[in-house]
This record gives sequence, structure tokens and C-alpha cells, in this order.
Amino acid sequence: MGTVIMPKMGDAMEEGTLLKWLKAAGDEIAEGDPIAEIETDKVTLEIEAQESGFLTNVLLEEGTTAAIGTVIATIGPEDEVGQAPEGAAPAEVPADAEPAQKSEPEPVVASAESAKPETTPATPAPEPAAPSAETFERAPGERLRASPLVKRLAEEHEIDLAQVAGTGPGGRIVKVDIADFVSGAKPAPKAGARAAAPSANGQVSDAPRSGAGRGKPVELSRMRRTTGKRMTESKLGIPHYYVTTNVSMTAALDFRKTVNASLEESGDKISVNDLIVKAAALALRDHPEVNTSWENGELYEHGSIDINIAIAINGGLIAPFVPSADTLSLRAISRLARDLGKRAREGGLTPEEYQGGTFTISNLGMFDVDEFIAVINPPQAAILAVGSVAEIPVVRSGEIAIGQMMKITLSADHRALDGAQVATFLQSVKAYLENPFMMAIS
Repeated sequence: MGTVIMPKMGDAMEEGTLLKWLKAAGDEIAEGDPIAEIETDKVTLEIEAQESGFLTNVLLEEGTTAAIGTVIATIGPEDEVGQAPEGAAPAEVPADAEPAQKSEPEPVVASAESAKPETTPATPAPEPAAPSAETFERAPGERLRASPLVKRLAEEHEIDLAQVAGTGPGGRIVKVDIADFVSGAKPAPKAGARAAAPSANGQVSDAPRSGAGRGKPVELSRMRRTTGKRMTESKLGIPHYYVTTNVSMTAALDFRKTVNASLEESGDKISVNDLIVKAAALALRDHPEVNTSWENGELYEHGSIDINIAIAINGGLIAPFVPSADTLSLRAISRLARDLGKRAREGGLTPEEYQGGTFTISNLGMFDVDEFIAVINPPQAAILAVGSVAEIPVVRSGEIAIGQMMKITLSADHRALDGAQVATFLQSVKAYLENPFMMAIS
């Protein structure tokens, strides 16, 4: 009898949450068939069967978190359905996890403790009911529970999840609950479509309902929890300091316009952030002391320059990296950055693409942010925060002119870098951006 385990999807992963079973006990499966959706601290992905046969046992309930390596299901011949292998037991739910509510009738879940030789084979768990035509309204303060995948689909199709009944454990909204809304088979519930609530004097009020006291709790995705944990550890454990400089982007914007005109037929397009990635990578090559990490009391200088790009996605933040960015052309950086960004938002990144990197860039320029400071992505020694390009008056040769200016701020780990090292690094970044032809020939 083969086993299905909670996979290890990267060095930092210690546990995963089983969001939904795609197959039920007793189902026949082929090698490569997706059998379950799991959620890690960064992505939601499917587990595929490593062999053909029947799903003989389901050992982990939906919504339950388990450590990597935990046996969550078994695969074998049809006559072994319901017979659990020795030593395979359902994973323990963490003490702080919300207990899953069981639906009626209860699905048959075999375990080593409950399975006996005379046990009759388990029957497949019933399929969750499709969403009804009527929308569902939660009680004030009731928690809305949904997987990151469902939240992303809801955002894309403008579905108000607050009005959708969840058929998963604990009322969790799973993909089947919004399938008809996504396909268009049923009209999707929109925000603000709920009936107005009567006020205390009996009059109908258009005011939105809210929970009592401080409001209603919001479910945090595993990614948001992990980001919060890592950033707290970073801010508390790393002695941050910050250095800001102004960069004239007039030449860079003219250079970008010229390059994009030459690339128009190919469909490629260079962004301002692509220029920043290239400039930072070349500056790191000039100043390798910044391309370092502080780990376990020791400083490590990296052999390659791998630039992480912070990307905001539904449920948190992820930073895939462009490997060996100093050796790539602007066109190659642009293509790779666009691909990483697209797959990050669709949940298609692999752990190897976001676990690693030597230096991070966080750009909020597209949100009309003048400047900000970023929290270091440990164990890296620094992170570059980029603001908007703005037209402002500048003094040139004693005369006032209009300049395209951008502020960049480096957050640095004072254990690894001193102020002079950071200042000279920023001077190099500035020099490349203000003389962009240097990036084209480097």
C-alpha cells in the first residue's frame, strides 16, 4: 500500500494545510492525477498521485494543518479501501487552530487506531452541494473563512464572499461553493447587495452591519501569518538604519522611451523597475560587501547577484528573484520579471523561485508614494525601497528647472554594513540610473 505525505515545498516549510480533497476514499486514480489542494506559507498548490490505484484511505480532514512528512492518505488496490497501514494516523491539529466542524453525514476517515480487520470498506465521501441560487448572509461578527485560491477567484470575478455559504470544514468557503458564480451559471453576489437592516427605531438603515465591540476578526492566510512573523523577527532582531538619496530619472526615462520604441515590434517593454533592478545589480557587483547575509552571527558574501522583487498578491507578499541579474540584459530582466509577477499573482511559482535571493527591491512608485522605508528580508543585509518619479523644481547650474526625480532608500543591517558602505553603494545605483547607457554596455 503506497502512502501520500505532506510534501516539503522548500527549506523553510515545516507544515502545510490541507485545503480540499479533490478525490474521495474509494476513487480510482492514475499516476499524476491531482488528489488534494494544500496551502503553504507562500502558495496554494495541488498534490499529485505518485502511483496508480485506488485512494484507499483519507487520513487528514480538510482545513487541518500537518507537519511535512505526515501520511495524509494511502493508495492501493480496491480491496484495501478502508484498511489503514500500521503507524499511519491523522495529523494532530495545532492547539491554536480553529477546530473543524463536521458535516452530516460524517465522511469516513480511517486511522490506525480505528481500523480493524473486520471493518467494512469506507464509502466515498459525498460531493459538497453546489451553491444555491440564494445568497447567504453571515451573522454579525461571524468569521469568514476561505482559502487564498478562493479569495483570488472571488476578487477576479467580483464575488462577495460575505454572501456565500461555505460547505468546507468550519464553514470554510471552498472552490465548489463559487464554481457556478465563476462559470457564470449563476449571478455572482455583489458587495452591497444585502438587504438593508432595520434600525432601532424600526426604520430601514443603509448602514453596513458590523460586529459587536471592536469588530469582527479577519482570517489570516498562512502567507500573511508567515510574513508578519518574519518581519517582526527582522525588525526586532536586526539593527536597521536608513539612508536616502535623490535620483534624477530624466535620462533614464528618455533612455527607456528609446529602447521601448526599438522593441515595439517584439512586444517587449522595459519598465522603470527593470532599470532599477539592473542598476542595483551592477552596483552590487561594484560593492560586493552589500551583497551579503548575516546568518548565525557570521557574515556571508554571495557568489551570485540574485535580486528579489517584492510583489503584493492576494493574502500577502511574495518576493521571487531574478538570478544573476548583473549578467542579464534589460530585455531579459524585463521578460523574467513579467513572468515571475504573472505567476506570483496566479499562484504558479515554485519554491525554488522565491526561496533564496541575495538582495531585495520593494517599489511602491506605481502607487504615487514619494518615499518609504522597507523592512529587511532576513538573512539579507539590505533592502532598497523605491518611490515615485515626480516632476519637481531642481537647481541646475544655478538655474531652476523641472526635473524628473525619484527617492530611493536603503534599509541596512548595521551588523553587516556601515554608513559609508551604504552611501557609496547608493551613489553607484544613482550613477547607473542617471547614466543609463552604462547599463546597456555593462
